[in-house]
Amino acid sequence: MESDSEMVPFPLFIESSYRACTIPYRFPSDNPRKATPTEIAWMDTYLNSIPSFKKNAESDTTVNDAPTKAEKFAQRYAELLDDIKKDPESHGGPPDCILLCRLREQVLRELGFRDAFKKIKDEENAKAIYLFPDVVRLNDDIEDEEKRLENLVRGIFAGNLFDLGAAQLAEVFSRDGMPFLASCQNLVPRPWVIDDLDIFKAKWSRKSWKKAIIFVDNSGADVILGILPFARELLKRGTQVVLAANDLPSINDVTYHELVEIISKLKDESGKLIGVDTKNLLIANSGNDLPVIDLTRVSQELAYLASDAELVILEGNGRGIETNLYAQFKCDSIKIGTVKHPEVAQFLGGRLYDCVFKYNEA
Repeated sequence: MESDSEMVPFPLFIESSYRACTIPYRFPSDNPRKATPTEIAWMDTYLNSIPSFKKNAESDTTVNDAPTKAEKFAQRYAELLDDIKKDPESHGGPPDCILLCRLREQVLRELGFRDAFKKIKDEENAKAIYLFPDVVRLNDDIEDEEKRLENLVRGIFAGNLFDLGAAQLAEVFSRDGMPFLASCQNLVPRPWVIDDLDIFKAKWSRKSWKKAIIFVDNSGADVILGILPFARELLKRGTQVVLAANDLPSINDVTYHELVEIISKLKDESGKLIGVDTKNLLIANSGNDLPVIDLTRVSQELAYLASDAELVILEGNGRGIETNLYAQFKCDSIKIGTVKHPEVAQFLGGRLYDCVFKYNEA
C-alpha cells in the first residue's frame, strides 16, 4: 500500500495533550533570542553525528563526486547548527529534534544524497535474513509463555542497537559490528529506566488484541530479528498486525519498499513466516521521512488502517522515546526502545543504552 496524498493526524492519539517532542529544549520564560543549555547540548549531539553521515555519504556510488558533496554536507549542516546556536529562531526554530533531523535531511537531499546508508542497510538486511530462522526457533523453543514474551522483548532491544544515527553506536558498529545474540545477553539488567514489562506480561496472558499497529525503526537486526519475531507471535495469537514504515529513507531506518522486499524474502512458498500464516500481516507506508515522527502527520492509508486498532507500538529511540514517550492513545500502547543519547539518559534518570518499555492501557 502506498500513498502520496495529503497527510492527516493519526486517529488513535489524544491530540489535545500531544506534543511531538518528549524533551523540552526550552520553556516560555526562556529568552527567544538566546539558545538554552539544553538546545546547545542537543545541537552538539547532532554535530557529533556529522562524521558518520559524511562517511556514508562519501561512499554513495549513486551520487557523482560523492566525497566532495559529502564534505559540503558536513560544512553546511555544521553551519546551520552554528546559526541556530547564535539565533534559536533562525531556520524555522526554535529547535527541537524534529527540526534538527529535518534540516539534516534537507541538506543531504539538496546535494543529491537520497539514501546514503543504502549499502550498509542492504548488507545488514542480508545478514539478519540469514539469522531469522534460528532466532525464531530459539523463541519457539521456550515453552513458558511469559518467558518467551520476555525473550522477544529483549530481542527488540538488542536489535534496536543497530542505529547509525547515534554517534557512539555508529563508531562501535564501524569498528566491530553488533552481533545480535551477544547484544541480547548484554542488555543492561532490569529494572530498566521505564519497566512496565511485568504489567504487560500479566495483560498478555489474559488478553489478545484484534489489531496492532507497529511503527518500525531501523533496518537489519532491528526490524528482522527484533520486531518480526514479536509480530509473528502476535499473528499466532490471532492479532492482525500492521507494520508502519517510512516513506523515504532516513539514516538506516527501514523504508516501506524495503520492508515489502524483506517480508517477501522471509516467506516460504506457501506464504508463511516459519509456519505462521501471514494473511493478517500488512505493511503500510507511514508517510514519514525522518528518524523521528510527528503523529499529527501520517499518511491517509495508515490512518485508515489504524482506525480500529486496539494496540499501538512505537519502537525505537526516535519514535518511541524522543518524540512520543508521553503520547496518549485511545487504545493500549507500548513505547519500546533503547536509550541512545546521554541527554536522554540524563532526562529519564537512567543509563546510556538503558531500555524503555512503557505500557499504557486505553
